[in-house]
Amino acid sequence: MSLDMDEFLRDIKRAAAEAGETKKPFALLFGTVTSAEPLKIFVNQKLTLDEQQIVLTNNVRDYTIYMSTAEDHYTETEEDITTVPEDYGMFRSHKHTYKGKKKWTVHLALKVGEKVILLRCDGGQKYIVLDRVEAPDE
Repeated sequence: MSLDMDEFLRDIKRAAAEAGETKKPFALLFGTVTSAEPLKIFVNQKLTLDEQQIVLTNNVRDYTIYMSTAEDHYTETEEDITTVPEDYGMFRSHKHTYKGKKKWTVHLALKVGEKVILLRCDGGQKYIVLDRVEAPDE
């Protein structure tokens, strides 16, 4: 009996695909934020994720970064500011340099009602929230 190598390779590929499907290592899912504090995401009638199951990327959380400014960077001058109200006080017009490393907070935390795309990992033990999505209402 001779061994058909092409058929043998097809069988191995099929077995590997079936094994991967059985374990379901990764899958993309969509969800809706139902609570921001504590964070909860509704996926379907059988699955609502809580904070212990969720891993957040910087796209969907508040975080702090440090940025450096150039030595010749200036605040705005009176000519630059056209939309500041008259009663803004002493901060309406001033000019000075600022430089060095500055701390900035990026506000991207999830809000109730936002739709998100999730990556299921570890067979459903953890879900990475990749980003917000604009999904049509169901």
